[in-house]
Amino acid sequence: MEAQMAFSIEIRNSWLIQTPSSSSSSSSNALSFSRSMLPMAGAAERRRRWRQCAERRPRMNPAMAAAVTERIVRMETEIEKPVKFTVRAAATVRRRRKEDVKGMIANQIDAYSDKIGRNVVLELISTEIDPRTGAPRTSKRAELKGWFEKKDTKAEHAVYTAEFTITSAFGEPGAIAVLNRHHREFYLESIVVEGFGPDPIHFTCSSWVQPTRIHPNKRIFFTNKPYLPSETPPGLRMLREKELRELRGDGTGERKLTDRVYDFATYNDLGNPDKGAECARPLLGGEDKPYPRRMRTGRPPASSDARAESRVEYPVPVYVPRDEAFEEGKEEMLSDGALKALLHNLVPSLVASISSESIDFKGFHEVDNLFKEGIRLKQTLQDQLLQKIPVVSKLFESGEALLRYDNPHILTKDKFAWLRDDEFARQTLAGINPINIERLQAFPPVSQLDPAVYGPPESAIKEEHIAGHLDGMSVQQAIAKNKLYILDYHDIYLPFLDQINAQDGRKAYGTRTIFFLTSLGTLKPVAIELSLPPMGPNCTRAKRVLTPPTDATSNWLWQLAKAHVCSNDAGVHQLVNHWLKTHACIEPFIIAAHRQLSAMHPIYKLLKPHMRYTLEINAIARQILINGDGVIESGFTPGRYCVEMSAAAYRDHWRFDQEGLPADLIRRGMAVEDPTQPHGLRLLIEDYPYATDGLLLWSAIERWVHTYVSACYPSVHHVQADTELQSWYAESIHSGHPDKRHAPWWPRLSSPADVASFLTTLIWLASAQHAALNFGQYPLGGYVPCRPPLMRRLIPIPGDPEFENLTADPHRFFLSALPSLTQATTFMTVIDTLSTHSADEEYLGERPEPDAWTGDAAMVRAAREFAADVRRAEEEMSRRNSDPQRRNRCGAGVLPYELMAPSSTPGITCRGVPNSVTI
Repeated sequence: MEAQMAFSIEIRNSWLIQTPSSSSSSSSNALSFSRSMLPMAGAAERRRRWRQCAERRPRMNPAMAAAVTERIVRMETEIEKPVKFTVRAAATVRRRRKEDVKGMIANQIDAYSDKIGRNVVLELISTEIDPRTGAPRTSKRAELKGWFEKKDTKAEHAVYTAEFTITSAFGEPGAIAVLNRHHREFYLESIVVEGFGPDPIHFTCSSWVQPTRIHPNKRIFFTNKPYLPSETPPGLRMLREKELRELRGDGTGERKLTDRVYDFATYNDLGNPDKGAECARPLLGGEDKPYPRRMRTGRPPASSDARAESRVEYPVPVYVPRDEAFEEGKEEMLSDGALKALLHNLVPSLVASISSESIDFKGFHEVDNLFKEGIRLKQTLQDQLLQKIPVVSKLFESGEALLRYDNPHILTKDKFAWLRDDEFARQTLAGINPINIERLQAFPPVSQLDPAVYGPPESAIKEEHIAGHLDGMSVQQAIAKNKLYILDYHDIYLPFLDQINAQDGRKAYGTRTIFFLTSLGTLKPVAIELSLPPMGPNCTRAKRVLTPPTDATSNWLWQLAKAHVCSNDAGVHQLVNHWLKTHACIEPFIIAAHRQLSAMHPIYKLLKPHMRYTLEINAIARQILINGDGVIESGFTPGRYCVEMSAAAYRDHWRFDQEGLPADLIRRGMAVEDPTQPHGLRLLIEDYPYATDGLLLWSAIERWVHTYVSACYPSVHHVQADTELQSWYAESIHSGHPDKRHAPWWPRLSSPADVASFLTTLIWLASAQHAALNFGQYPLGGYVPCRPPLMRRLIPIPGDPEFENLTADPHRFFLSALPSLTQATTFMTVIDTLSTHSADEEYLGERPEPDAWTGDAAMVRAAREFAADVRRAEEEMSRRNSDPQRRNRCGAGVLPYELMAPSSTPGITCRGVPNSVTI
């Protein structure tokens, strides 16, 4: 009777006083017990409360203490008789929308196997340790029910249930184990468990669960409650460490597509030496050619070169961990793009193979016809083509239009805008590559290359070349007033020009272009310098300066010079700013995050949407884009030297501490620090659409990350004591960027402010920066004369035989310097796919489970505020695009700048900021 009576014990000084619990209130030092607390309060929690009470009072004499202890133990034993209760789990499984016959049969087999006991079983795991076993408390296994009954459902999602009988000693669930005894893998989106209290417990899984015949071990999923390593409940500590060990692997063996192992490797898979020396490519990564590291596949070495990894050709998949592979919606988008690419490129390629006739564009009308009518063929060529591949006849319609290309945005408002100097200049601020323009701070510009090899470092541009275009100012006055800007592609191209120009049909210069900022806030080009490697001392042909035209001939020379600048800009954009900085340099941080940050770590939860699809798209890029004879080598002027130029840019210029937007703007001289301004800096070109819109998103990301990190880390000590965070950062540098591991500029990660700054930059690069550089490729670059990715001719000078060809037929000469029909259509098809949003895109501020991605309710609310910030930024961008004072984004024939606008519909829209690098 005494044990059943609810009571409280108060200890005052050394006296023990027992008082009935019928009193209306009790002291804050009282310990109270009630059977109603048993399901949620385990023995460990009750012992903690007793200790808390005891610590607040002076020690009693030993005899009294022994009596109290005996009484507590006897009462606790009587009170702790297990109370059983039932909890229910609901598991959401995403089904494939489209199944082939093999898949449908496999589904039926699994359904019938489930009926006879080859099923999926769950097991709850407590946050507490069972003192009898020293291991976490676990429930009995429970089978997922409903698999057989729902075998024929057509819905995209199916929910299956399981019931557990739990005792009050179990404590709080912290993880759930899943064992798949079916024949086939399935995609587990989430599990929700109800019955432990008023609120359900969420397990966000988002993972493929392999059958036991492939991976016999149980899969462990943690609740959405975040824990720093030091805060991990006792029952989850070993599981947390075990899960990370499995994700790291042992660094040996060839990976299977069903694996979940993350590891590093060098870029030694871009060439195929087994096909011959001409197909070999240098290894990227190491002292000779520094480069970031990629995902390790463990494939065997090539037969002819042990340093090179054997190749797997697309569409055979390259290994990425199973959960990194594209989901069905993304696969469908790429399949549609691949089909379009096949059809678009099939006819030009076949024409080239069966016809000795030149396939250069004969006039601008032939370029325009790609968007109006498709590819038109002479009847004789069409007959030859149909004889070679009769099935192609289905693609023809009475010998007329074939495979029309979508009209690029750049042609929609003013078809001839690309010819104008102001549009050429505007695109340096609001085009597809707005991050290379710099303020000119010294005149003449000076090269950083070795003058013993590359000649005098000073530019050939003199004051007399540009003085007449500076509104009456001298050069020094214009520099002092921040009026001169430069697009400098001299040093990055010059070391490779001998090799580039020795290739068939590839011609390039090292270029410098100087712009003047007008009183209207727009830029105008005032000089273009074209440089070649000097053939000897005092070589006069090595550097050539062109200025805005004054007659018909100089106009065509000027147009050719602008085309070479645009070609160089396209190469740097694709090889350095896009591929290197937002794809390759991000990958090591993603690999290390999976290896070192537990899924329950709050920083992992923050980063998860910003890592989606990146490893898969980078693996495909190694197969078809940056590989030897791939799309980039074929389509851009540097040819087989493309990735070597990318490696040189990484070696000489990449610094993580300068990759954030404010730091980059200040480095390029486009802004100065100014604490009175909204973003802490002042732009020197006020109407700089990339920068003004980018700062809106940068600030929104920065506020969100600062709020989140401050909640995770109340002090410097918490940051420095976080072993997973520090291991992630160290491995990202030492294993992911080992060729730069000794660089002094790596930011420290010692305080909450350090962490917030680092994460803001990382999220910016994966989301807004990548979007600004990617989704305008076809809309702004799909009209090849506007932005040729490849040039095939140098610019002739008077006296050259080629000069006569230029003056005799300037249209045809200009077009002959651009990519051929086959090169142009291949390039257009690829950037069409690269510019496309898939239907399953997740945009900045969005999460697939906005209320369940974390168990921290305050951070759920903060994420909603971040989403609202992003929406407000989008509204401001829309307003700016309607402001006639902003002439770089509004005006007659001027495209609005929307590449930073966060939302988008599927397809090619020239807008939309996905959370991650998804294409």
